[in-house]
Amino acid sequence: MKAADKIIVALDVATKKEAAALVEELREQISFFKIGLQLYTSEGPEIVCAVLSTGAKVWLDLKLHDIPNTVARAVGAAGELGVQMLTIHLSGGRPMLEAATAAKSPSLLLLGVTVLTSSTQETLSETGVSSTIESQVLRLGQLGKDCGIGGLITSPQEVRVLRENLGSEITLVTPGIRPTWAVADDQKRFTTPTEALKNGADYFVVGRPITAAAEPRAAVERLLDEMAD
Repeated sequence: MKAADKIIVALDVATKKEAAALVEELREQISFFKIGLQLYTSEGPEIVCAVLSTGAKVWLDLKLHDIPNTVARAVGAAGELGVQMLTIHLSGGRPMLEAATAAKSPSLLLLGVTVLTSSTQETLSETGVSSTIESQVLRLGQLGKDCGIGGLITSPQEVRVLRENLGSEITLVTPGIRPTWAVADDQKRFTTPTEALKNGADYFVVGRPITAAAEPRAAVERLLDEMAD
């Protein structure tokens, strides 16, 4: 896998027009794009089909968390769209996770969300979780693996412990990535792409440092140069 294939660009924009323009501009460099709640709520399945039609891969980042039957039906619908990845909250528990894995198509990789990169220790405490962030991430990651979830979403700061404890077969995807030349924005637990890959990440997600740049293609090239260095 070449370096550019490890980058997933987050299409965190409001309209199909904006998303299509970004995909068109970056498609020669980037093969994977993330469609999240804002864009999917605004444009629906049509935007997924539009991005897939370019030959790119799509991660549908809906972070499903509901009763098992509802989640299973949503997983089945995502599989029919043809997306390659779909997120689900591991905190939904074993019955929900098992229902999701039973409903997924063979080509769909379910990514279990551990602890959001915007969360802190205080966030966990306020929601009744007394363990450390690392312990909670590892606990949820193990639960996901036991239930057949093939990949995990985790901050780059917990990548190493997940890789060491869960092995090489689990796919690890890290948001909270900021190149050395980018601002942190609302990320609390972040690191550079180079550090994330060194710690064992398979893919990492970059949004605003690329999509909000005056020249997104140049931002990708700058990111690739940093990875090479």
